[in-house]
Amino acid sequence: MTLARVRWVSRQALLYAVLIVSAGAFLVPLLWMVSTSLKEQTKVMQVPPQFIPNPVDWGNYREALTAPDFPFLTLLKNTLLYTVLESLGILIVCPLVAYSFSRLRWPGRNAMFVATLASMMIPGTVTLVPVFIFFKNLGWVGSMAPLIVPGYFGSAFMIFLLRQFFASIPIELTESALLDGASHLTILWSLIVPLAKPAIAAVALFEFLYCWNDFMGPLIYLQRQELFTFSIGLYAFRERWEIRYDLMMAAAMIVTLPILLLFFFAQRTFIEGITLTGIKG
Repeated sequence: MTLARVRWVSRQALLYAVLIVSAGAFLVPLLWMVSTSLKEQTKVMQVPPQFIPNPVDWGNYREALTAPDFPFLTLLKNTLLYTVLESLGILIVCPLVAYSFSRLRWPGRNAMFVATLASMMIPGTVTLVPVFIFFKNLGWVGSMAPLIVPGYFGSAFMIFLLRQFFASIPIELTESALLDGASHLTILWSLIVPLAKPAIAAVALFEFLYCWNDFMGPLIYLQRQELFTFSIGLYAFRERWEIRYDLMMAAAMIVTLPILLLFFFAQRTFIEGITLTGIKG
């Protein structure tokens, strides 16, 4: 083995070692949550800590699912309603706007795109009060409308991601379709969208994760327990079971598991979409 080969193998081994250690550091909280969710109540605060539960107590999950402060089916229904409808709005509107920014030439396009990007720099806390007052004047506070309707007006970050991907698709394809008599909507849905599936899938996953984990929006706008989502349900569960960390961790695992499964099965598409966005400015 040559000296250059030895150096390359050494660098790769060091790189993988660093990545494995870093991944392990990120996994420790998740593994500890799983461990705590399977412990008996008397062993949660045991010193020294017991990482592997002995015995394994699956009853925590049954008790968490049947707890009156954690109505699982109601929380699941509300969370899916919010997540699916909000994501649907993003997937309908953002490709339209991104196509306009990347393919159509109209006066003020670049200025409007810069303004769209600039809106991402405004912290949400700055607009929190005026937006709340706006929705209150509409009579929407206390319903799902303030959480779902904004998705049908697009998201600056998602528009940016899709615009970058659309810009990487050769313009000659669009010009050829226009010469054949296709409209811009036909080009978007029949040509651009099929080619941009990785980016669109990444956008859908981003939005799904955001809505599933959103705490601030439901906390501000939802006032009735029958409309609570998982994030608010977990908070109320924590308030009720202040010292039952075993049940709290079991409930948290129930909420986290769908996200883990979704990312596991969609990780290739997700990573591909993130990698390919931004190839062309």
